[in-house]
Amino acid sequence: MVQREVFQPVVYMMANHKRGTIYIGVTSNLVQRAWQHREGALDGFTRRYGCKRLVWFELCGTMEHAILREKQLKAGSRAKKIALIENDNPEWQDLYEALLG
Repeated sequence: MVQREVFQPVVYMMANHKRGTIYIGVTSNLVQRAWQHREGALDGFTRRYGCKRLVWFELCGTMEHAILREKQLKAGSRAKKIALIENDNPEWQDLYEALLG
């Protein structure tokens, strides 16, 4: 049986450590995208700054909503991003493993 690709729009944040550098992105396959960041499979910001820890994510109904939410978060202050993460994940634990289970 062939497993279908999961399409779930989501906006997410990666970090290199607690209260460290934060990256905000959007994807339709969070497991695959988080793995790419963790493995450094893609050139860019997350590999350059070592943002390998998935610290926050929010499911969205459509890709358009996810993109709008990403822009809203990127335009916000660093303090607001930290507060959003710490509200759901105060210890900045890597949430990747929980996605697999």
